[in-house]
Amino acid sequence: MKRLLISISLLLVSAVSYAQLSPEMEAYIREFPQRASFNIHSYEFHPLEDTPAPKGFKPFYISHYGRHGSRSHSSDAPYVLLRDCLQTAAKEGNITPSGDTLLAYAKQMIELHGGLNGRLTPRGAREHEMLAKRMYQRYPGVFRHGEVHAISSDVPRCLVSMSAFTSSLKSCKKDLVITWDCGAKFQRLVAGISSKETRKKALDIVHGPLTDITIDTLAVFARFFKDPVRGREIAGKSKPFISAVFSLAQFAEAYDIEENRYNFLPWEVVETYYARHALNFYLAFCNSLPFGEEALSSTEPLILDIISKADEAIAGAPVAADLRFGHDVAFLLLCSYLGLENYGYPRLSAEEAYRNWNGVKLCPFATNLQMVFYKNRKGAVLVKFLANEEETLIPEITAYSGPYYLWDDVKAYLTK
Repeated sequence: MKRLLISISLLLVSAVSYAQLSPEMEAYIREFPQRASFNIHSYEFHPLEDTPAPKGFKPFYISHYGRHGSRSHSSDAPYVLLRDCLQTAAKEGNITPSGDTLLAYAKQMIELHGGLNGRLTPRGAREHEMLAKRMYQRYPGVFRHGEVHAISSDVPRCLVSMSAFTSSLKSCKKDLVITWDCGAKFQRLVAGISSKETRKKALDIVHGPLTDITIDTLAVFARFFKDPVRGREIAGKSKPFISAVFSLAQFAEAYDIEENRYNFLPWEVVETYYARHALNFYLAFCNSLPFGEEALSSTEPLILDIISKADEAIAGAPVAADLRFGHDVAFLLLCSYLGLENYGYPRLSAEEAYRNWNGVKLCPFATNLQMVFYKNRKGAVLVKFLANEEETLIPEITAYSGPYYLWDDVKAYLTK
């Protein structure tokens, strides 16, 4: 009876005060709950739209950075934890119908994971195949002359992404000449990351009062265990179990499971896990008000490589595209350094970012940046920025026309 009274009293405790997403952000995630996965969300393909280039300008070169596609978790430990806890409860007759379903899903994820940590899934490969086809169909003229040069992080999921992308390009144009490379020199370019000090300061804010939420853990355990107190005893600690449920929902989409599995958790838990994760990435790897200057310096080698390769193409080097394959962190640092809208501008405080920064739209699996260069007969060069295939502005530079910028203006801005 005493245990029952304690359980009832704790079940009545709820999360009553926490920093909340803006109505717009909450609506965006609720529209498609898998978006709560943030950077674990699979790429969303939307119709392509292009503002016509100024008269006389034709595309001739693309500078690209792409994150690997959808992948598996770095470990199957979360699924094993769920399986072991729920199997114990089942033996004791202490499992609910939802617990039975979660147990089946945990076993399914262990089988799909297959001991391959951080592996590019078939969906991840298809994402890059589709991105390459869309790039070619959008700018076929770029690939009429010149080679394609591709470099990659030495992490297998990036190498396989590069292979999928370039194979797809080759299928579009059989005689296309493509080169591939990876190694320590290129790793420094495509896998930049901010300092440990910056990341630690970001985490201190993420786990501070701004995101403080009291999770009614017994209410969560009551979904899976007939006796939630005993369920929590089986789990040992509440946080790893709840995080494991969240991870199961996060990575399901990478295996082409379209079902929403976040409904195992209360919405405020899902929202808070998303917001904390996104806030951490914004503070540590974007042009945030607290840490922007110190974070972005790590991407300067990549910026210099982009500038030099573009200038070579402009000078007449026989190259149609430079493709780079890496990771989410380096992508965010790059886009923020460039000052792209919503990445590097406007600069947000921690509270503003928590409520308003749409990290899932900006940095899903297979997130990509395409810098498309145009020239006219007089030799003038323009560049357009496509973040996840959408025209994106640099608000701190005056555009030549629409989303098109003079390359000289962009270079002057970047080299300040």
